[in-house]
Amino acid sequence: MAQTLLTAGLVLYGVWLVLAYQWHFVDGANLLFHEAGHVFFGVFGTTIGILGGTLGQLVFPVASLVHFLLRRSVVEAAAAAVWLGENLMNVALYVADARARVLPRVGGEIHDWHWLLSRSGLLEHDAGVARGFHALGALVVVAGVVAAVVATGSRRRRASQAATGAGL
Repeated sequence: MAQTLLTAGLVLYGVWLVLAYQWHFVDGANLLFHEAGHVFFGVFGTTIGILGGTLGQLVFPVASLVHFLLRRSVVEAAAAAVWLGENLMNVALYVADARARVLPRVGGEIHDWHWLLSRSGLLEHDAGVARGFHALGALVVVAGVVAAVVATGSRRRRASQAATGAGL
């Protein structure tokens, strides 16, 4: 029952993410992982330290995904995949802001993606890079939702078959 409710929630949340993503409550927690990423990855140099914010906010959902997959908890892994996709969409908003730099920054005056895209000569392509992050995020969200629906359906079919078999 709990997994069915989680799956239903993932379906609704996934549809909202893909069709109408905007900053919301989960992004506050993601910001903590982003800022921690600067600290942890900063020991590897300036570029990795600046990229570390994005890496930080992606590492935690990936670690959760791997954890649940190793436990064969497919619906929970699917929820982690949706979280990963949501983070990729959040990164897309930050990348899209690289030239304008109007989004508020927490850790200082450096805009991570302005700095990264400027150094790589891609600043004028910020919108295209952002669309790529958003598309990848949407794909990951859809994959997570589909995995949850399939796993929940399979579990319900097995339970139904077991109940039918037990009644014979």
